[in-house]
Amino acid sequence: MKKYSGLIVLGLLALFIGLVLSIQLRMTAGSDQGGLVPLAKVRGYEAELKNVKDEKEIVVQQLMDLEARLNSIEGDKAKEDGFINGLVSDLEKYKMSSGVLDVQGPGVLVTIKDPVVTDEYEKDFSTIMYNYELLLSLVNKLKEAGAEGISINEQRIVGTSEVSKAGSNVNINGTPTAPPYYVKAIGNPDTLNDAINIRSGIIDTMKMKYNLIVTTEKKQNIVIPRYTGTINFKYAKPVAEEKSE
Repeated sequence: MKKYSGLIVLGLLALFIGLVLSIQLRMTAGSDQGGLVPLAKVRGYEAELKNVKDEKEIVVQQLMDLEARLNSIEGDKAKEDGFINGLVSDLEKYKMSSGVLDVQGPGVLVTIKDPVVTDEYEKDFSTIMYNYELLLSLVNKLKEAGAEGISINEQRIVGTSEVSKAGSNVNINGTPTAPPYYVKAIGNPDTLNDAINIRSGIIDTMKMKYNLIVTTEKKQNIVIPRYTGTINFKYAKPVAEEKSE
């Protein structure tokens, strides 16, 4: 009996190992099949995203055409009536302050580029994207200096604009952006330039602490595009004026 007991144990072990290998092979095959499904979904999402972007461009163009017609009608009526002329003028100012109009004027252009790297392991690393708060600090300094319109890589900065890190991108107004960054600001060129280039100021910090390549140019005319997103107020409402008795 002892002669065959060893063979029985070996047989049971072989059966057990075969069972384990069979289970592992099934699990591996299942994961491969599952890997193909997400890829197909990704492609579907990409196609869907492209369709949505195309539809958005068409709608934006239609909106611009309608606004051009509306502006033409407003201009004609304003010529006929002084009161309407005043209303149209006020409306233009509100549109400019809310960022929904293209604007132009003198100002500064700030160009921000990543440091030159020689290490191939760092070539995909972006200093300015990792420290994107520097862009916010620059925008705040320009606002303090009286900038009347600001954009980053053609994204208009308005009250609801966000500048945030999202994966490998920095999103501005929900749009992915990447360096180099071009920051435009309309205002007094000398005042804006002096405010951001003050000693130990924001530009100095970018250069000295982060080794960023930053240039500032005064411009006689800068064009800043309008904000093209949607502004919804879910919670904020106008305060009703109380009637005096």
